[in-house]
Amino acid sequence: MPFLNTFRLSLSVVLLAALAACAGTPPTGPEALAEPRAQTAPRIPDQVSSPAWEADMQRFEAADAKSPPPRRGVLFIGSSSIRLWDTLAQDFPGVPVINRGFGGSELRDSTWYADRIIVPYAPRQLLIYAGDNDLNAGRTPQQLQQDFTAFVQRVRRDLPETKIAYISTKPSPSRVQLLATQREANRLIQAEAKRLGVDYIDIFTPMLDPKGQPDETLFIDDRLHMNAAGYDIWQRVIAPYVK
Repeated sequence: MPFLNTFRLSLSVVLLAALAACAGTPPTGPEALAEPRAQTAPRIPDQVSSPAWEADMQRFEAADAKSPPPRRGVLFIGSSSIRLWDTLAQDFPGVPVINRGFGGSELRDSTWYADRIIVPYAPRQLLIYAGDNDLNAGRTPQQLQQDFTAFVQRVRRDLPETKIAYISTKPSPSRVQLLATQREANRLIQAEAKRLGVDYIDIFTPMLDPKGQPDETLFIDDRLHMNAAGYDIWQRVIAPYVK
């Protein structure tokens, strides 16, 4: 009987030691890799606003494979106002500009695709125009501010030295009902940009007419996208920020 009690006690000690060793062993496998990242990685949207943007990503990758753009360039990204800026290189002569505007994208989309349209280029400067489509789709100014913060955090995770500039939303005649919402979103993002050390570029104000309405003369027939006169304003306002 004493022998049996001694055996049970020894077995208990061995089991407790084994359990303690397991508890102190770092986890392995995918969980081990994911855990530290979850603690430090910025918030990234769960999904993009449209799966159609994948075709744009593939188009960019094919173009890069054929003719790699310069590293340490000046990268413009965002929605169609960037995508349709076909005089970008002429408007900033001597600057190694890269245009990666895509579709009718939202700010969250540029965060989602950062690994494919931002990080590979390691730009010295990044200028983004996004937010117009977001507000039109129903996102609030507060949500857009949060999306902006998440975008800046995502870029700085891999490119802490890249200088970032946010181009404010523009006042479009076809979306005149959004003017008050845009003003609030621009105000919130301007304040957040200052806190984060990001340049805020106001193109909203110079695109208004004397009555405080969107200047119709700056847009093509759809009253949403800009003509040459609209891009002339953008070039003039943005140029002092391009480094």
